[in-house]
Amino acid sequence: MQPLVGIAIVLGCIFGGFVLMGGTFDAIWHPVEILIIAGGGAGALVLGNPNHVLKELSTQMRKIITRKKQGSEFQRQLLLLMYELLQTAAGGLKALDAHVEDPASSPLFQRYPLVLEEPKLLAFIVDNFRLMAMGKINAHELEGVLEQELEAIHEELVQPSKSLHKIAEAMPGFGILAAVLGIVLAMNSVAEGADAGAISAKVGAAMVGTFLGIFFCYGVLDPISNMMKQLVNQEASNMECVKVVLVTHVAGKPALLAIDAGRRLVQLNIKPTFAQLESWINAMGGEGEDAGSPKRRATDKAGEQRAKAA
Repeated sequence: MQPLVGIAIVLGCIFGGFVLMGGTFDAIWHPVEILIIAGGGAGALVLGNPNHVLKELSTQMRKIITRKKQGSEFQRQLLLLMYELLQTAAGGLKALDAHVEDPASSPLFQRYPLVLEEPKLLAFIVDNFRLMAMGKINAHELEGVLEQELEAIHEELVQPSKSLHKIAEAMPGFGILAAVLGIVLAMNSVAEGADAGAISAKVGAAMVGTFLGIFFCYGVLDPISNMMKQLVNQEASNMECVKVVLVTHVAGKPALLAIDAGRRLVQLNIKPTFAQLESWINAMGGEGEDAGSPKRRATDKAGEQRAKAA
């Protein structure tokens, strides 16, 4: 909803103001100039970026359009998934194999569909639980490995927004290019003996190119680039949360404390309180569950960990 409001404000103020000044849409509707500017920008984007960057750009654009917000429910599922994985690992890291080898078919992962819908985050989780299962690694070594991995992931994910921002900065230049071509046509009409009215119309059409270039830069591409950057920061925040949980667990802390350490890195607007986290874990047992069920054992163990922490 918010992007639609922003689009309405931009279009209403710019084009509505133009109409209020006495202008008409016929004066600024020049599809060929739009083709020159937008086509030039798209071509430069394809020319200046490898295939994987363009694919990631397309993926992030789709996410912006669908605008799936990762709210408190997503964070609940992420934290509880990590808690269950840590509880499973407590019975031996080999017990994780059935889950991390094929998470899509794992009953544990299937209880958290919102996490399954995030392939990059899911890959980060299973890869690093697999790393823990492969052999002994201390907290300091794991933290170093994960920091380097997160830095590489962030650099790759932020590249599309950087590339789009550069194209946004180039849009006024493409607008000037379209304007120059329009002026060339106007000068040719002078040589052909056109009257003052025809020449003025061609010069006015040429100036629309400059307007469109500036409009595409500041009114379209730069805001989209900023939204993509925020999307990447949100994904990076989720991975940072997972990293802290894993490092804290490997350092020997109880599962509840490890999950709470990850909770502290959640973005402030959707960050759950410790009381909420505790209530989510307590609710995992469910009413009337068998005392020997995995969820019930997880709940009982959470209570023991809270007692130890106290």
